[in-house]
Amino acid sequence: MNTNELTFLVVEDDDFQREVIVDILMRLGVQKVTEARTGTEALKIINEVNYSPIDIILCDLNMPEMDGMEFLRHIGNSHSTIATIIMSALDGALIESVKKMAGAYGTYLLGAIEKPVTPAHLEALFSKYKSQDSKSGKESQNGSKFSIGEILEGLTGGDFNPFFQPKLELATGRLIGAEALARWIHPQHGIIPPYAFIDLLEKSGNIDILTFIMLEKSTKACKLFHTNGHQISISVNLSLTSLADIKLADKITQIVKNFGVDPKYVTLEITETAAMTEIAPALENLARLRMKGFGLSIDDYGTGYSSMQQITRIAFTELKIDQSFVREMTTSNVSKVLINSSIELAAKLQMKCTAEGVETKNDWEQLKSMNCDLGQGYFIAKPMHFDDFLKFCDQQSDS
Repeated sequence: MNTNELTFLVVEDDDFQREVIVDILMRLGVQKVTEARTGTEALKIINEVNYSPIDIILCDLNMPEMDGMEFLRHIGNSHSTIATIIMSALDGALIESVKKMAGAYGTYLLGAIEKPVTPAHLEALFSKYKSQDSKSGKESQNGSKFSIGEILEGLTGGDFNPFFQPKLELATGRLIGAEALARWIHPQHGIIPPYAFIDLLEKSGNIDILTFIMLEKSTKACKLFHTNGHQISISVNLSLTSLADIKLADKITQIVKNFGVDPKYVTLEITETAAMTEIAPALENLARLRMKGFGLSIDDYGTGYSSMQQITRIAFTELKIDQSFVREMTTSNVSKVLINSSIELAAKLQMKCTAEGVETKNDWEQLKSMNCDLGQGYFIAKPMHFDDFLKFCDQQSDS
């Protein structure tokens, strides 16, 4: 959407700085700009019935009457479809903290920029903007419209299949593997992503059904990749809740061997959505899997329960940097430092380091310069079904 079609609201108590920002917006082609000196004044404008709806707010943090943090709280609670950009001369670490706070309140945050504001900074953030309708569509994904009964029926009916997202070596661009991601091919609703079924399966104690279906189909696919001349590895997600079964490692090993695949070509990604309560059987399973030759990956490192403590407990072979850090790498020095530290940590522990969420060429180049081993994300390719992934493998071999 072009900026000349959007309505902007600039909230800044300093008259001179507010005029400068409005002038920059005009030079960028913006035609509809409203100004407010305080958060209180801005909220009155937003809530005015006859006023043109606001698309993007540019908000200072340090303001009289109502500071930027209180204003962001109100926006998140009552106007979450309005995009917001934070402007501030405050310390970068504090701005990062405010960004996290705004996200927790549900604010649709495009990003934060340090003053003085420049046209380049604003253009970069405007490029991330999606309309209110698109935002609403995204928000509707926060839950599932399916019952556990419908999901189980889909599982028993063979409607769940792995989609494969390539993992490339950043230094060379060489294809080394793929992550198998569960997709429900629904007869009426088409391709259903994981948010609609993973949580319900875990809470109902049925996640193992999906795990074994994914493992069987992914291992079979891996064998076919090898048969077609592509000696790559596959990664399959393993829920922490599954590890309480002390026979899990033996079951996984048997499935993989039944398809004639060497366990060294299979990596199990441990996603921690809850604290590890059954520690002893979980550690036994993971140790046995490593002993059998499987790779183990700590997924979404740096978020939730995926932490340094788990690295000391488990003989991981791969550390995966969560996409949230990669996404903020160019705008957040904190995220960049954390990524760099994770890469160095993995290298010292003789683990491969994979960055998720590689969305742009700049992401690729930055991660490559930091000596990150592997990358996956939309810049490389979206998850795809078996036939398309096999074509992707062929193309990589020819290039």
